[in-house]
Parts: sequence; structure tokens; C-alpha cells
Amino acid sequence: MITTKNFMPIQVLLVEDNPGDVELTRIALEDSKISVNLNVVEDGVEAMAFLRKQEKYAHVPHPDIVLLDLNLPRKDGREVLAEIKSDEHLKRIPVVVLTTSQAEEDILKAYNLAANCYIAKPVDFDQFVRIVKSIENFWFAIVKLPPE
Repeated sequence: MITTKNFMPIQVLLVEDNPGDVELTRIALEDSKISVNLNVVEDGVEAMAFLRKQEKYAHVPHPDIVLLDLNLPRKDGREVLAEIKSDEHLKRIPVVVLTTSQAEEDILKAYNLAANCYIAKPVDFDQFVRIVKSIENFWFAIVKLPPE
């Protein structure tokens, strides 16, 4: 789905418990040429409730893409990824793992669980913004996203 400010926004679900990283992601997406609606949940339990449109999330939009941290409270990102990719209604949603972990075992496990890509978060603000812009350029402007 390629879009501009005049069309339907790209629906992004950011699963992130660090408020600073949420704000950096929001800043990086704000001046986008593409209309992006950023939804944020802080843990894996909330992520699955959002994706399954349960309870308070009954009327949320279907995400076009999920940006997923691995180290989350209540249910970690590995569990969330496994649930998404084993659910017939969710498995086609692209999942970009965006996490601080650079551990080889985390990278292998994420890909074995069918992550669409794995990106280690840089600690530098400018690099973080560049990474989010790169995600935006690739996933929102180049890739054809699956329909809901």
C-alpha cells in the first residue's frame, strides 16, 4: 500500500515499553511524506489484545505493519511474534523487530519465528531517526503490503 498525505494512512502498531523510544519513533514519522497513523502499546499482552481487537481495542484499525521490541513486560516480543505468525488472521502482517538486542540467538530466534526483518536500535538520536526513516522508506514506499 503506497500512500501519500491525501490517501488512507499506513497503520503502524508500535509495541514498545520505553517512552523515549516511542517518542523518537513518533518524531521520526511526523515529517513523513507518507501519512502514518502510529498506534502504541507497551507490552505483549496489550499487543495481542490490539491485534485481536479485544476489549478496549475492539474498534482499532488493522495494522499494516508491526514494529516490535523483544524485551517487553508481561509477554515478551518473542512470544508475541510466535503468536502473530501462528495466527491465521495475523500471520501476513509484516513484523519488523526493532530492539536493542544484538545477540545472535535473538536474531536467529526472531527469523525462525518468521520475523520479516530484524533491526538493532542505535543509541544515537540521529541514527535512530535514520533507522526509522529507512523502515518507512522501505516498508511504506517500496514494499507492497498485504491487504487486511
